[in-house]
Amino acid sequence: MPDFRTSQVILFSEDVSRAVAFYAGLGFRETFRVPTDGDPIHVDLVLDGYRLGIAAVSSVRDDHGLDPVPSGQRAAVVLWTDDTPAALARITATGAPVIARPHEWLGRLLIAWTADPDGNPIQLAQHL
Repeated sequence: MPDFRTSQVILFSEDVSRAVAFYAGLGFRETFRVPTDGDPIHVDLVLDGYRLGIAAVSSVRDDHGLDPVPSGQRAAVVLWTDDTPAALARITATGAPVIARPHEWLGRLLIAWTADPDGNPIQLAQHL
């Protein structure tokens, strides 16, 4: 059986460039892009070893025969921070919505929720 070397999550987007700009603004660094010039159909990003891909809905349908759901709460991106309220303020200052304000969870975490431009929920988590 082959060993797996790494993993990543791929989010589907109607506007890959917009989604990439949003995540780059959070500190993600681009590591892969197709095509290299023009409007991308797929971009990989990384933040502290966390790999995230953004794939165009049209490409996933046309190139791979899948039927991705381009909106709604299909997956969540979790970003760990040492200051959940400040992280939420930083992200929502760019126009992202507040889904849930910072609240204690399990007696040991401070959690808040926002979303990226495609509506994917983003959980901001802090150890108390």
